[in-house]
Amino acid sequence: MNAAVRSAPPDAQFLEDLRLLSEMLGDVVRDQDGEQQFAVVEAVRQAALASRQEYDGESSALASANLAALLQVLSLDQAIGVVRSFSYFSHLANIAEDKHRAHHEERGAGDLGACLDGLDPAAVAAGLRDALIMPVLTAHPTEVQRKAVLDTESAIARLLAELPGQPGQETCRKRRQALQARITGLWQTRMLRTSRLTVVDEIANSLTYYPTTFFDAILAMYRRIDEWLAAELPDETPALPAFFRMGTWIGGDRDGNPNINADTLRQAAKMHASVIFAWYQRQLTDLGGELTVSSLLVPASDALVRMAEQAADSSPHRHDELYRRALGYIAERLAATELRLAGEAPARDGRIVLPYASPEDFASDLEVLRASLLANKGDSLTRPRLADLCRAIEVFGFHLASIDLRQSSDVHAATVAELLHAAGVHDDYGALDEAARQALLLDELARPRLLRSPFRDYSPKTRSELAVFDAAREIRAAYGANSIRHYIISHTETLSDLLEVMLLQRECGLFQGRLAAGQAAQMELMIVPLFETIDDLRNATAIMGDFLRLPGIDSVFARQGGLQEVMLGYSDSNKDGGYLTSQWELYQAEIALQNLFLGYPVRLRLFHGRGGSVGRGGGPTYQAILAQPPGTVNGQIRLTEQGETIQTKFANGKIGQRNLEAVVAATLAATLASGGEAASQPADALPEAFATTLHTLSERAFRAYRALVYETPDFAEFFFHATPIAEIAELNIGSRPTSRGHLEAGKRRIEDLRAIPWVFSWAQSRILLPGWYGFGSAIGQWLSEDATQRSDRVAQLRAMYAQWPFFANLVDNMAMVLIKVDPAVAERYTELDPDQARRQRAWGAIQKELSRTRMALSEILDSPRPLVNNPILASAIERRFAYLDPLNHLQVELIRRRRVGAVDPRIRTSIHLSINGVAAGLRNTG
Repeated sequence: MNAAVRSAPPDAQFLEDLRLLSEMLGDVVRDQDGEQQFAVVEAVRQAALASRQEYDGESSALASANLAALLQVLSLDQAIGVVRSFSYFSHLANIAEDKHRAHHEERGAGDLGACLDGLDPAAVAAGLRDALIMPVLTAHPTEVQRKAVLDTESAIARLLAELPGQPGQETCRKRRQALQARITGLWQTRMLRTSRLTVVDEIANSLTYYPTTFFDAILAMYRRIDEWLAAELPDETPALPAFFRMGTWIGGDRDGNPNINADTLRQAAKMHASVIFAWYQRQLTDLGGELTVSSLLVPASDALVRMAEQAADSSPHRHDELYRRALGYIAERLAATELRLAGEAPARDGRIVLPYASPEDFASDLEVLRASLLANKGDSLTRPRLADLCRAIEVFGFHLASIDLRQSSDVHAATVAELLHAAGVHDDYGALDEAARQALLLDELARPRLLRSPFRDYSPKTRSELAVFDAAREIRAAYGANSIRHYIISHTETLSDLLEVMLLQRECGLFQGRLAAGQAAQMELMIVPLFETIDDLRNATAIMGDFLRLPGIDSVFARQGGLQEVMLGYSDSNKDGGYLTSQWELYQAEIALQNLFLGYPVRLRLFHGRGGSVGRGGGPTYQAILAQPPGTVNGQIRLTEQGETIQTKFANGKIGQRNLEAVVAATLAATLASGGEAASQPADALPEAFATTLHTLSERAFRAYRALVYETPDFAEFFFHATPIAEIAELNIGSRPTSRGHLEAGKRRIEDLRAIPWVFSWAQSRILLPGWYGFGSAIGQWLSEDATQRSDRVAQLRAMYAQWPFFANLVDNMAMVLIKVDPAVAERYTELDPDQARRQRAWGAIQKELSRTRMALSEILDSPRPLVNNPILASAIERRFAYLDPLNHLQVELIRRRRVGAVDPRIRTSIHLSINGVAAGLRNTG
């Protein structure tokens, strides 16, 4: 494949890399599939490029028709070859683009160094003293790539990065050969999974990012801040706590996933520990190679001498190397600790090796080494590895990452109902109204008794739910309190949803004491309500107000460090109310919650459930954090990293470090924007005219969105026909089911569909409806209300964009979506719907709204180009279109063949491969 790529950014090295990878892929196609297949691929490529040329409308339409016609007559073998070629090109283009980003994104927006240089050092130290910043990895199924493919692509990326600039050099020739071999290996690697991922697979996949990115990136970030503070505050350098930690849902998120239970939770904890213990042992080995200090030349502390004497190493060659021997002793104790946690007995050699009781004990032994070095002119030897290792113990402990538990509120209610019935307390808890439920639950929580009995036989579902709480208690006892800290309640709609989880914790030994006035209680797992739909977001403040006022709750908050977390759901709120309304309701909920908490001695921490796509709250993280309402960050933030965004952000070490540092930079900037006192200020510092306008726009966008998605007759059937949702449901991309309800024709409802496949399907069909629908109607109606005020209203929208980070982020993210929308390609998908009346009704409404939205965006930006403020990103996206078009057109054609009865299994495989390729080309799609 030739690399004649149009509209590329002005970067010669990037174009050269893309050309090289493309040529090598072309050589692989020719070598593997033959000259005839290569000629077909090249003809398709030329036709695709022609369809994207800047001709007049008639010529462009003709070129597009020619491409579609060419693809329709391909044999199945030819179509498979084209799908494979263009899918692999999408992957290789991503590699070249990531190298370009890693090379050029230095001190731009989100750079930690640039952020620190603009802040007061004392305020930074104070702001981080009790901060918590935590990215939370989730297994939400939008990562369609196999680990084998990801590993091969990582190798290609390394080789490309190491390629010398002079092609004639021998080193360059050898590395090009290695690169060609890796691309051949990629071509011969099966891109699709043949079986569905298990939960253990998902855990293992997430853990691969720790040795490749997270360990080095997180420790480098801590080191960078420590060194900056030491330089800025030389007389009072503060010791920073472990303010940045990692979290995960993988292995603990049971909401809608029957494959996760107590066993998978235990397995997750064990696998996490295995990774961190292996890393610790490697660091101890490397330290041993560095600390070859001889006691014949430099003295050591008495404590170090005693530690070295306990080591098994009796070699006369290392008799005087006390630090190496001490490190061997520490490694022995660490190995014994891992065996103890795994439930295995350590091997006996006549010596007793005591395992560490806690990570703090491990750190204490390392402190003996550090203190001895500092006392004997070895200060420089403590940096960076020993200092980093001590910091890593604070951050990762023996647990690596905190595992969140999550379950739906209706499951908790059913479990509590069975416990109450079996204990003879109430026969039909589910029939009670909310007031009666609260009264009953509070009465139970004020009593010292337990409902659960080992002599009663509960249903399998109840046993499973209780077993998860039991496992959490055991894991916390073994790996430390940080191993499991949070319990997320999906679909929180009432106060009783929170009380039920408190009761379940009590039944399983995670809640002690009594919840009543004048009584003390402590709860091990912080309950985190998740507010997801528009109505839930609007009710969040009332529910949390009732929770903050519960009798005896103060002691629970004290146990939690005076903090309470609330999670906001971006995905389901978007599916429920559309893009604009979702964003505005989330913003308003944050303001209302922050203002509520200011009236209590409890701080609010917000947990942002962001997805990869804009339709699920995605977009650049740095800008998203800065766009939060003033006063709502306060050094406390958790946010999800989902699906394919994990690979995009963290597969490359340099990019991964930059993304992690951007989260810290944005959190610091947002926290200290008001002189470090934002936490005590009401979160409503916004011009009233801006809020009034957006509220009006949100109401109109909501009506437009609901009218299409929930009120248009048979819209669900149109969606299932006009997108590849059914084919996506067949992909083996996660352990979680696609839907909460039926997928059979005639029984399908949008409400039952999970937000991820909903967004993923619209992206594949190049409509990307969740990221923009309703915005155009809202703006258009508001501007046309009064012709005499139109120019003033346009000016106000532009002022909002210029002065309000939230609105600017909303508009910029939508612009990124709109540039990926392609009506011509999308219309091909709509033709898959056999019901013409249904198709015309839905597609006609979508086309009109798309036109209105593009016009509205042009008014706000004062430009016809969606990404006028980010031309490099616009160019990067547009550059891919000619290579995505064949994949989309062939996907439609193959789906059509299959739906009319073609039974060749290769058609199904090719459809799935095309989904893979389009997802890779569009990147943040799920």
